[in-house]
Amino acid sequence: METIRNYLETMFARLPITLEVQKAKNELWQMMEDKYTELIKDGKTENEAVGIVISEFGNLDELAEELGISSFVIQGNQKSSEGFCNMKLAEVKDYLHDKTRSAYTVALGVFLCIISCCGYMLDISWNWRGGVFAICFMFLMIAAAVSLFLFSSFVMGKWKFLKEKRCSVDFATAEYVHNRRESFRVTHAMMITIGVILCILSVLPIVIVSSILSWSSGFGVVLMFVFVGVGVFLIVAAVNVNSGMTTILSLNKSDTMGSCFVPSQKQVSYKNATISQIMSIYWPTVTCIYLCWSFLSFDWHITWIIWVIAALVQQLIRAVW
Repeated sequence: METIRNYLETMFARLPITLEVQKAKNELWQMMEDKYTELIKDGKTENEAVGIVISEFGNLDELAEELGISSFVIQGNQKSSEGFCNMKLAEVKDYLHDKTRSAYTVALGVFLCIISCCGYMLDISWNWRGGVFAICFMFLMIAAAVSLFLFSSFVMGKWKFLKEKRCSVDFATAEYVHNRRESFRVTHAMMITIGVILCILSVLPIVIVSSILSWSSGFGVVLMFVFVGVGVFLIVAAVNVNSGMTTILSLNKSDTMGSCFVPSQKQVSYKNATISQIMSIYWPTVTCIYLCWSFLSFDWHITWIIWVIAALVQQLIRAVW
């Protein structure tokens, strides 16, 4: 029955979400289910029953008039002829593999950029070779980071068509990505949480080192940047890995039946296009404001309130728009 359900979902994927289409889909599913049960009772094997059901009910063009959705099927066929790209499961797995590798590559590059100034801090603290070490270390880190960014860009270059073409995924593929995203949910939450905690606690090394080794305060600053770097690494990696799965699940347009395959395809939509654009970068902006405010003021005991305010503002915006 799972094969029949996958086939049915794919048949209706590009049709618009209307009561008529949903009713027709339920009716066809009931007919398929009844036929399958009848064939199994008659002694047919599962594979034989599935093949007969699909051959009898698998052509939506022939059944459209009987189901009362002829106009919607014609509309869906017209959209299909406009260069629709349907991504197969194997192709989606390749994309997610490349996206995951790219996520950790970019995160490592960001980490190297953050710690690139550590050589300067050690140079000031321990007076090494008049700044030569600091300059060499900084340029080496930046060069390595740029190399990682370029490598990531080349790896993801072959997937540009996802933004340029109208693509979609079938039910089985959407279900695979949904299950993978659900299994990553706990890891995603832990990486974000640990990353934020490390950024908050990054000021502690300065306090601890300066109180123990007053002559080596620069080492405390180095540890602070390492803490921040690791924290940002975890946040960037988690967000980018998750965004890869979100990209696949958002390929099926929100006005088609394909957008209802799995729960994680459903996204919050805003009535105002400007608000929609703003909310797409809402939490990254909040994180940036939080880190900038915290590092400039060192009021870590106060700056956490920005998360509470941001959550309330988000709920208010959702309620209004």
